[in-house]
Amino acid sequence: MSKKVYNKTPLSFTDQLALLKSRGISVTDEPKAISILQKISYYRLSAYFLPYQSVKDTFNPGTTFKQIIDTYSFDRELRLLVFDCIERIEIAIRTQIIYQMAYHYNDSHWQDNQSLFIKPYYNKIGIKVDPFSEFQSIISKAKTVRTPEVFIQHYLNNYSSPSNPPSWMCFELLTIGEMSNIYRGLSSKVDKKRIASFFDLHPTVFISWLHSLTYVRNICAHHARLWNKELAIKPELLLNPTGDWISIPFNNNKRLFYFLCVLKYLLLRANPGNNLKVKLENLFAKYPTVPIKYLGIPTDGTGNMLNWQDEPLWQN
Repeated sequence: MSKKVYNKTPLSFTDQLALLKSRGISVTDEPKAISILQKISYYRLSAYFLPYQSVKDTFNPGTTFKQIIDTYSFDRELRLLVFDCIERIEIAIRTQIIYQMAYHYNDSHWQDNQSLFIKPYYNKIGIKVDPFSEFQSIISKAKTVRTPEVFIQHYLNNYSSPSNPPSWMCFELLTIGEMSNIYRGLSSKVDKKRIASFFDLHPTVFISWLHSLTYVRNICAHHARLWNKELAIKPELLLNPTGDWISIPFNNNKRLFYFLCVLKYLLLRANPGNNLKVKLENLFAKYPTVPIKYLGIPTDGTGNMLNWQDEPLWQN
């Protein structure tokens, strides 16, 4: 297929609004709409247009500019909610890895024991994977930067041996992605199982969910869209749950609602008594015109969405 020359010219904010109106969108307060376009780029907003257009570049009758902004605001608040949940889960996972490894091996510095990690290998695209060396490199950099973290400097000032701080300090240096790689890089299946069992998961599913948590966390951190998005990194399906789950067949793990169920499942272990259900209900009620079906909530086959609030997973 031959490529075209990009020849679109920049538009003033007034012309951007005029273009939207020419495509059928209703605007009741033009100065306010222009003010919004000055702060949120037209291109960024355009990702929220598609569900309101049955024909390309033509808004469905009755679509308002406020509806688009409400959808944008809904997505922003959804991201903040998801990010908060991931933070709580990430801290719990970090705690379990530290505790299960340090306590089981009676070793505060187990991260310095190379035998506990898989041997280096090259992945399918020829990149060397060496979890032990990668972790050691992170620790080394943290000790040698111009301004080390206070807890790292405290250790270096007060202890001569071992040369590295204990695992519970070193794990505070890791991103969720790096922590995911450390877990994946543990050599013992028993160690992996012991950690994953705290969350009532098989290690294979736990690894997949960790990867998905990292991916969605980065979406949130970079203020990208969650609503009406297909996830590039999907959480593995939970086929044999040991805890409460969804009662009907549910395998649409490409959309966000499945990930919200993953969050809820993990939160029941990481933050019992969490109010994710209430927060989601309040968010949906705050923006009643936003079509939440694009989150991927299951339907009964006739288009009616599942009463997700009544499912066993969401009862606690």
